[in-house]
Amino acid sequence: MAKKHKVTKIFLTTIFISVLILIGSYNECWASSDIKLIVDNKDITNLSGPIIVNSRTLVPIRFISEAIGAKVIWDGDNRTVLVEKENKSVFLKIDSRIINYNQGELYQFSDVAPFIINSRTYVPLRLISNALEIGIEWDNETRTVYVDSAKKSSIEPFYDFEIKSIKNKNIITSNTNIEIDIPEGFQNEAKEIKMFLIDKDTLKGFEVANSSAVDKVITYLPKIEDDGEKIIVVALYDENNEIIAGDLALVTIDVIPEVQLEGIEYNEVITDELSIKPKLNFLPTYVKYEFINTANEKIITVNERDPFDYYTWYPKPNQNGDYKIRVVAYDGNDNFYESEYYYTSVNIDSKLSLKGVYDDMTINKPVSLLASRNFDVLETQFLLIDPVTEKETLLTTIPFGSYSWFPNSEYAGKKQLLVRVKDTSGKTHDSEKVNVNIDGSPKIMLIGVGPGQVLTDDAKLSIKSNVDIDNVKYILTNNTTNQSRIIGETTEKEFVFTPLETDEGEVTIQAKAMYEDEILYSEKISLKIYLEELFGPEKVVEKDKFIETISSLAIDSKNKTDMSAALQVAQAILETGWGQSVPVDKYNGTISYNLFGIKGTGTNDFVVSNTWEVYNGVSFRTDANFRAYHNINESWLDHKNILLKLSRYEPFRKVMNDSTLGAWTIRRAGYATDPKYPIKLIKIIKEYDLLKLDEIQI
Repeated sequence: MAKKHKVTKIFLTTIFISVLILIGSYNECWASSDIKLIVDNKDITNLSGPIIVNSRTLVPIRFISEAIGAKVIWDGDNRTVLVEKENKSVFLKIDSRIINYNQGELYQFSDVAPFIINSRTYVPLRLISNALEIGIEWDNETRTVYVDSAKKSSIEPFYDFEIKSIKNKNIITSNTNIEIDIPEGFQNEAKEIKMFLIDKDTLKGFEVANSSAVDKVITYLPKIEDDGEKIIVVALYDENNEIIAGDLALVTIDVIPEVQLEGIEYNEVITDELSIKPKLNFLPTYVKYEFINTANEKIITVNERDPFDYYTWYPKPNQNGDYKIRVVAYDGNDNFYESEYYYTSVNIDSKLSLKGVYDDMTINKPVSLLASRNFDVLETQFLLIDPVTEKETLLTTIPFGSYSWFPNSEYAGKKQLLVRVKDTSGKTHDSEKVNVNIDGSPKIMLIGVGPGQVLTDDAKLSIKSNVDIDNVKYILTNNTTNQSRIIGETTEKEFVFTPLETDEGEVTIQAKAMYEDEILYSEKISLKIYLEELFGPEKVVEKDKFIETISSLAIDSKNKTDMSAALQVAQAILETGWGQSVPVDKYNGTISYNLFGIKGTGTNDFVVSNTWEVYNGVSFRTDANFRAYHNINESWLDHKNILLKLSRYEPFRKVMNDSTLGAWTIRRAGYATDPKYPIKLIKIIKEYDLLKLDEIQI
């Protein structure tokens, strides 16, 4: 017999241990005809049928174990294998790399997840050696593996890689920096570090943190609802998102909540505004702020705010006084955790300014004057001042709000404007004066339609003028033929225009009026008249089947990008009303399959749908191009590409594995203007148990 060479850790790693086996992908596996397997001097090669997977040799666990007198128990419901021999045992779960030795005495991260081929569970030999501490030797000349249960071996790691700062049985009570050591053999390949929190019983869990491999550290922000004994797995990934090394530790998550405020000092005097931010040692769902006047105990509450961004409080002069301020954080189970009170004083001066005009502005159309103030008022006056005579002219008196002013020739020339208010105590306040140049020439403006509008029904037309007009004519011009007709002539303030079939197409509408001996024309408004059938949003799938339809798309996207599948599904639900409202071409009914309302051109060109604009203070519908796709799969991919490629979503990409962090960060990145957008997503995820879509088995 040729000389036997004791198998070293490196040799076992290169010969017997497979790299990551992707579930369902065993195209390159076949029975090995030239490798023999001898267990306790008995040749069981034909019985065990060694296979080669991706150039690695693996064997069925049952035949090796039973050949050395071990008991093998298969649980088909949970897809688990338990091997026992004397006081040693190993517990495996199909497709999980986490190995449980001696009923939780030790856990290891294998470089091969046990998998099934032809009803047989295949594992690397090192796993058996570690579990039952038996000897394994390799004869290179005869290509024979010798398993000798009479010999003892020590447990060796599957990777030359370890977590440095967290060890077995550690207790994690707060946010934690987890350091790793990347051996030279992995430094060129390693691109990313990922951390997973795994339930030790189900061997399933969630990705909870990630960072660049260059950093060699991951910051873990625990959730209070994750308290308990867990397995932390830290893995290195290459540029193809494949695991190249990993390590784990059995820990206890026992968060001791710490809630503080940043941006505020004790006994600080607030003279303008206050920007504050939570400082937390755990990951909450949201926070609220409380500002309590210590004199009267009146509470100002700001609910459901971003726990990772600043909130700015703008107190008013009538809120001056002493305050105690705190932040309250809520976890995923709606339990709350309060900061201590921060005692401050508010001493705000009254501020008043005139908005709607600016220095040296030429006023030749209506302006909307507004008093910008930080205190409550009983009365608001807008005044015009002659800078030469300093004579004041009262334009209007209102309780509060804005005033639309269209000056005529009476006010022409260089003037000044200011706003004067009376506060709740009866004291008056004047704003700074604003210098303006007033045109004042007679003008009329057409109200009721806007540029680019698509008019599909009656329109209420009127004019706004800075002079008294007795009679108005409304003129419609066909932009193709240049033929015009008077569609209305009235002395009333409002005229209802009912378009005719002959009016269809691109047209221009203009108002005409006489003032003294002068003909006044409004601006020409170009728009489109369309009186045929219009199509509205359509559903892409029955409502009760929407989650089922899109979940596979979300999970596939998560597997490729790490973007939370729960968050993706919640966005699609919110954006489309459960798939019941997807843009279609308003003119021909072509469905866009656009699940996220993205404008522009997609893989199937675009559809024309409605959007809203405002002109002269009136809202109207106009056409907009929305991306069209051949199916919802293309829409899904396009939406993910936007989030993964646009620079403004870079902060989102750093936390997109977590649905809560992702929901708040995507709002901060400008995805939605609705301040409640993150909360709406989070509530959808919780109500429909979408987090299960992010659960993984590693």
